[in-house]
Amino acid sequence: MSRTLKIYVFFLLILIVGVIYIDAVRPKPVDWSPSYLLKDKIPFGLYVFNEEHKALLKNQNVEKVSQTFYEAFEPNYYDDDTLNVYTKRGTILNICDEYVIDDQSTQEILYYVAEGNNAFLSVERLPKTLIDTLKLELGANPNFSKETQVWLSNSTLGSKKYTLNKGDNPLAFSKIDTLKTTVLGYQGTEKEKKINFIKIPYGNGFFFIHLQPVAFTNYHLLKDNNAEYAEKVLSYLPKDDVYWLVKDQSSLVQSYSPMRYILSQPALKWAWYIFLIGIVIFMIFNAKRRQRVIPIIKPLPNTTVDFTKTIGNLYYQEGNHQNIIDKKIIYFLERVRNEYLMDTSNLDENFIKKLQLKTGKDLKDIEHLVYLINYQRRSYHQSIESDLIEINNAIEKIIN
Repeated sequence: MSRTLKIYVFFLLILIVGVIYIDAVRPKPVDWSPSYLLKDKIPFGLYVFNEEHKALLKNQNVEKVSQTFYEAFEPNYYDDDTLNVYTKRGTILNICDEYVIDDQSTQEILYYVAEGNNAFLSVERLPKTLIDTLKLELGANPNFSKETQVWLSNSTLGSKKYTLNKGDNPLAFSKIDTLKTTVLGYQGTEKEKKINFIKIPYGNGFFFIHLQPVAFTNYHLLKDNNAEYAEKVLSYLPKDDVYWLVKDQSSLVQSYSPMRYILSQPALKWAWYIFLIGIVIFMIFNAKRRQRVIPIIKPLPNTTVDFTKTIGNLYYQEGNHQNIIDKKIIYFLERVRNEYLMDTSNLDENFIKKLQLKTGKDLKDIEHLVYLINYQRRSYHQSIESDLIEINNAIEKIIN
């Protein structure tokens, strides 16, 4: 290693150590992004709820569903002439900032609830499909402040108010079907209270819709006694199996790059950038060619085609058409076995249908070729030139 390069490496190491030290001693900024991910310990993650969900959902079996609802439950739908039910019955649980369930799964949830099941959705906004189906409207509170008080309508659960001072949702229900809908909770003040928690029937089941999902995040579950509010909200759910939808919990776009973790940590990110800059500097100062020019060696010509033509001409000049036909049949069947992974021991109707599906060729051409092959195998007379031309043309139609 040259003396100049050693100097560059030394200063590069000093720079890396300095960046790591500065990053280590400075206070870490709080990440207030609404992740709603089970593994996140940031304020708006669901790590605490994931750890304590058994205490919040007492005496209930909770199953986490890591697929879309459609993928997980559509195969469990039992459908015949006398009975249309889901084999898995219970309550759907979904907690996220934005409603991120796909349209197909939303429709499947509607079917599921209509069959006598329930769905608890704690989201800030609802998709148009649910709003129209359940005849709801959402509106923002014009007097919305940085702190929101929430409480439940059931006096048996107490009239205590709980304060949400971070990430609370300004939206509330501005229109509901009062003949069918049961109001379960409010937000705001006694004078200007807005509905934020309802129970609405759909088919033979019920939707429980709650508009303050932030109440289930790490920050609020650990703040004051807000965990009581979360427990009271969940106490409305029927005491049956709970299917917790955990796929794509957050509306945030998550990167699945292998570099995601490195770039998410400031120290590792700057170390990576410095490493890349050092590589570029190293390439610039070591770009001088260090070896002589390598001569170009031309590859040997491929004479396979010429050799094949020569052998073919010899067979043709001898007039042994039957031998050529047999070899073309062998070549064709070998190609079918290798390219389409098909059994060629029986050239029957099943073979014809499979070959047509895999090649996309005309069915009549395939049937004609199979007929010629079987005829040549069963025939005892010596083939002539026209037979060779006919079977060659038939094979070319299929493999070209």
